[in-house]
Order: sequence, then C-alpha cells, then structure tokens
Amino acid sequence: MCCDCDCECRPLGFLLGLPFALLSLLLSIVGVVIWIVGLLLSCICPCCFCVTVLVEFALGLIKAPIHVMHWFTEQIPC
Repeated sequence: MCCDCDCECRPLGFLLGLPFALLSLLLSIVGVVIWIVGLLLSCICPCCFCVTVLVEFALGLIKAPIHVMHWFTEQIPC
C-alpha cells in the first residue's frame, strides 16, 4: 500500500536502525584507520594498485552508517 504523502520523517525506521547504525559506526572507525594506512602506503608506493582498492574499500566502510540508516528508514512505510 502506498500512501499519498511522500513523508521523509520515519521515526520507527530510525529507532529500529539505530543499533545497526552504531555497529556500522564501529566499522566506520576501522575504515578510517584503513584509509589512513592506505593513504600512507600509496604515498610510499603510488604504483601499487591494491592500495587503491584498499582505500576505496575503507571509504565504503566510512559511509556505512549513512547507508544503513537510509535503508532502514526506507523500509518503514509512512
């Protein structure tokens, strides 16, 4: 069932997603550490392709809490 209003505020989805967002926040902190190490390694050896992949993976981990909360809020209807 689709509602006529396109409401963006879904507090139930936010509350249900909060524990998962906190877990992904911890993964985000790990991503920051991997990102810093990857940047240092890419400065030392810029020709190494695997370091670039590592930095891209770390950026994905850093953005994880935002993606998790967005997914959970979209799952709950108005």
